[in-house]
Amino acid sequence: MLKNDLFLRALKGETVNRPPVWMMRQAGRYLPEFMVLKKKYDFFTRCRTPELAAEITVQPIDIIGPDAAILFSDILVIPQAMNIEVQMKDGIGPWLPDPIRTPAQVDQVLVPNIEETLGYVMEAIKLTKERLDNRVPLIGFAGSPWTIMCYAVQGQGSKNFDKAKEFCFTQPVAAHMLLQKITDTTIAYLKAKVAAGVNAVQLFDSWGGMLSPVDYQEFSWQYMQQIIDALKEETQVIAFGKGCWFALQEMSKSGAAALGIDWTCSARNARYLTGGQITLQGNFDPSRLLSPPSEIKKMVKLMIDDFGKDRYIANLGHGILPNIPVDNAKAFVDAVKEYRS
Repeated sequence: MLKNDLFLRALKGETVNRPPVWMMRQAGRYLPEFMVLKKKYDFFTRCRTPELAAEITVQPIDIIGPDAAILFSDILVIPQAMNIEVQMKDGIGPWLPDPIRTPAQVDQVLVPNIEETLGYVMEAIKLTKERLDNRVPLIGFAGSPWTIMCYAVQGQGSKNFDKAKEFCFTQPVAAHMLLQKITDTTIAYLKAKVAAGVNAVQLFDSWGGMLSPVDYQEFSWQYMQQIIDALKEETQVIAFGKGCWFALQEMSKSGAAALGIDWTCSARNARYLTGGQITLQGNFDPSRLLSPPSEIKKMVKLMIDDFGKDRYIANLGHGILPNIPVDNAKAFVDAVKEYRS
């Protein structure tokens, strides 16, 4: 039995004394303990070594005390498993030496055997569960097919993912074939994570806001919907589309247990667009964690007042930044824990 099931209760829409809190990217780069491991091991070694992934996942639970853990991994382990080479370069981030630009390259992309290619993730889940010792739930995650395709086609991060969009608009048949392969792989991957013991999953559509509302439906949302449909009977699914406020109404009817909200969308608009009946998660501006702790605490109370304590999970509007002081991250978590309406 979980000692703290507040996060799962909020996902189910139950009445709670206060909202649960966790932070996207909480297992990582703002923690000195993480930086020690970063100096010793390269990025994908940390992802692929279950003992390291488990240690990194549990660090923030011990240090800042959120109500849920999120497995340390990366969305780009999926394309790696699909026969697409992905490197992580210092100062650049993700780097794909052979980006996908032709139908022939799409044909070479595999829908892999998950246990053979990503079994190390399932081992990390099992080790993490042991280390957590039922203190809090564990979240698994994946990138949305569109977001994965952005990297696969662009070859690296981008301000506008122009090459990914060009691929969709000039070679739509090949683009949809690639998106479907990523979708099928993601479904199998998330199902394996649930079987390995995660308590909920989150889909990160980090680059969904790059698309117009019409193109978002065609090249992103329909594939996210497939994933939600495949998983919703087995676990709670959180869908997060950064910059995708325009799709919140449709997202709210998807069967997802919760929707992530970024800091550009107010609590009032988010509740209005989603009909007020679904759990929302967010939406503190990650840069605002650079404010003094006393100010962070005041702003967190206002944020919870705006969303309401029920059907709500306190979080950031995107991942925590590397330059955030640990005391400020802790002030964010503590402010939620101290919340009284």
